[in-house]
Amino acid sequence: MRKKILVVDDDAELVELICFNLKQAGYAIGTASNGVDAIKKAHSLEPDLIVLDVMMPELDGFAVCEILRRDINTASIPIMMLTAISSELGRLAALGSGATDFVTKPFSPRILVSRIENLLKKASVLAQTSAS
Repeated sequence: MRKKILVVDDDAELVELICFNLKQAGYAIGTASNGVDAIKKAHSLEPDLIVLDVMMPELDGFAVCEILRRDINTASIPIMMLTAISSELGRLAALGSGATDFVTKPFSPRILVSRIENLLKKASVLAQTSAS
């Protein structure tokens, strides 16, 4: 079964670019354009990974990440944050809110896909380890 990825960003062109590259890599994709919708879709789609923008209307990515981490149903989903904040403080804030990893904008779509593949492999190994 194909892995499902939820892509969350308020920039429609960027979502299209990310989705195109992830579909080419064989993933099933769901999308959300704001933080509130992201939380709803994380529950309904049950994605294997979430690509989450930081700066969005309504709820920013940090708040979404914290909410998902506090919920038992979404707490273990790997979250790849996308951020234009390149400072060390920004990276620490992303990791502090519960992000599994982060990529700064602008980014290479191939590197993003590669990092996502690595996160999914790690999540799979962790799931197998905890199941045995």
